[in-house]
Amino acid sequence: MNIDIKTKHNVTRAGNGSQTIMFAHGYGCDQNMWRFVAPAFEDKYDVVLFDYIGSGQTNDDLYDFDRYSSLEAHAEDIIQICEEMELKDVIFVGHSVSSMIGVLAAGKRPELFNHLIMIGPSPCYINKDNYYGGFSKEDIDELVETLESNYVGWSSFITPVIVGNPDQPEFTEELNSSFCRMNPDIAKHFAKVTFLGDNREDLNKVSVPSLVIQSDPDSIAPVKVGQYVHQNLPNSTYKKLEASGHCPHLTAPGQVINVLKDYLIHSN
Repeated sequence: MNIDIKTKHNVTRAGNGSQTIMFAHGYGCDQNMWRFVAPAFEDKYDVVLFDYIGSGQTNDDLYDFDRYSSLEAHAEDIIQICEEMELKDVIFVGHSVSSMIGVLAAGKRPELFNHLIMIGPSPCYINKDNYYGGFSKEDIDELVETLESNYVGWSSFITPVIVGNPDQPEFTEELNSSFCRMNPDIAKHFAKVTFLGDNREDLNKVSVPSLVIQSDPDSIAPVKVGQYVHQNLPNSTYKKLEASGHCPHLTAPGQVINVLKDYLIHSN
């Protein structure tokens, strides 16, 4: 099936600048999750948003379960978008799992990227040896078992944990609705790829300047994890927000915008 890349990934583009800033959504989400942040960059940047295959407005039939059995395939999709749209010196902003997808893409094709910015990154969710990922193997096994047997119930349980801001229930409801709009088989598959993955060894392959943005507390990607990412990225900056939860681009967009703009001003 030969489909234009912009149609395939529901790519949208806005802005007046010559340099591209690409926003990549997290698990169970779509590009609409950037609606409070992305417009703030349209005055100076070429703003590109997209949906991963199986998410948002993409065609579920294009989701190849074998191909997408690792994050590498999503990274290859990012590279393809950049190549076919002739994007260069891209500032890649990834939320959650997109942080590691960005790591893989930048590690493979560093010449395409100018900066890699990660919000709530985690290279490995499972505690291993001396590494703290925030979850035991039993925690993740139970999570996977629950989402396999009752995806809708799992979504209702996990979304308030992810958002982490009970005083803003509208975002928990939005995230839960987004999860539930996904094809359940794709959602389960992508969740397992996300939560069972281990990309720690890929961090030191990144040569482009990077920024780690951390919320505290964040039940999905705790401070220790963000610090680990920062310490293992060769050329990185670490910034902790005065915000809680795993989705500060929804719950504290002003802080995210300010940190991004400050970083980009001082790193260029």
